[in-house]
Amino acid sequence: MPQDKPDNNWNKSWAILFARLVLGLIFFMAGVWKVFQLGPLEHARKYFLPFSNTFLPVWSLWATGVVIPFIELIAGALVIIGLRTRDALVALGFVLAIVTFGHLPKEPLYEFHTHVIPRLALLLFVLLLPREEDRFSIDYLLIKRFSNN
Repeated sequence: MPQDKPDNNWNKSWAILFARLVLGLIFFMAGVWKVFQLGPLEHARKYFLPFSNTFLPVWSLWATGVVIPFIELIAGALVIIGLRTRDALVALGFVLAIVTFGHLPKEPLYEFHTHVIPRLALLLFVLLLPREEDRFSIDYLLIKRFSNN
């Protein structure tokens, strides 16, 4: 291979890394703030209970409002380091779906392009690319280690 021509596989690996880092940091830092500064109960109170006058049961608002900060924190960290990336991305995909669904009863024309769509685009990008191309992840190291044994 000529030296001036970049290896496409390495370019994919770098692209996945940067997308994974940005997406993971967005969710991880949101989780850090919601868990350690705002608090999970206050998160539920502030962002979920305002929807208690919709058809959604109040218990479900409390449950999702308290659990989502921990999912963002843990799944965001996993995405950053590239461990169990697919599982973490699926969990974060559900968070985005819940956020989308949650806004629609009160704001049918909610502006998803500022919050949900960029995160979803990064999530889908990382999720759709082959795991074996994510060379800068713990998942990749584990695959290589166990495939050599």
